[in-house]
Amino acid sequence: QVQLVESGGGLVQPGGSLTLSCAASGSTFDYNAIGWFRQAPGKEREGVSCINRSDGTTVYADSVKGRFTISRDNAKKTVNLQMNNLKPEDTAVYYCAVDGPMLYCEGPLKAADFSSWGQGTQVTVSS
Repeated sequence: QVQLVESGGGLVQPGGSLTLSCAASGSTFDYNAIGWFRQAPGKEREGVSCINRSDGTTVYADSVKGRFTISRDNAKKTVNLQMNNLKPEDTAVYYCAVDGPMLYCEGPLKAADFSSWGQGTQVTVSS
């Protein structure tokens, strides 16, 4: 089973930037889509972005389009989420997730489609 470890969270002022990383262990043949989700206190887990290892296509939630960029390094088995122009409403615990090799991310992201999750990394946007 793939294990995922997120890193890069922290405290940043509004308008600032952070880059989150998701490192995956296990065989790269075990998964295709790598998703980023976030969950703020008292709210449901929300899909943020997703990238397909097979062809590099990406998906973004409307709330982060133009501010966040997802990228992959297949050789290093990492996926990064570059977050720019951060807003207080971006404050949440951010998780990366995968499923099996057949999952292809397209359209609105659903947490229920992903079966393996990292432990999460806290992002706090505050002045």
